[in-house]
Amino acid sequence: QVQLVESGGGLVQPGGSLRLSCAASGTIIGTYTMGWYRQAPGKQRELVAQITSGGSTNYADSVKDRFTISMDNAKKIVSLQMNSLNPENSAVYYCHTKPRLFSPSDGYWGQGTQVTVSS
Repeated sequence: QVQLVESGGGLVQPGGSLRLSCAASGTIIGTYTMGWYRQAPGKQRELVAQITSGGSTNYADSVKDRFTISMDNAKKIVSLQMNSLNPENSAVYYCHTKPRLFSPSDGYWGQGTQVTVSS
């Protein structure tokens, strides 16, 4: 079983930056992906950024120029650096991981951390 704990959410001014972190505990065997999803009121949960254990990254088009995902493979910590934030980025951000082996088909989810961009 894998547990994910997010941190770093909070209130930030428009144009500001925030760094989210997610620490995975439990057993992850072999290759895996980790990523960040977000869900704003009235919207579907969407993929923000994803990174594989091999280092490949994938971003939503809306954040490609402003957000950066990174991972410490040894510690199983994934981070999302968010720059130039605007109110449309306000959402609950969820950490997610999908190990290649021995995991549910939908992977594992964190509890979420609130990001609010407001002046």
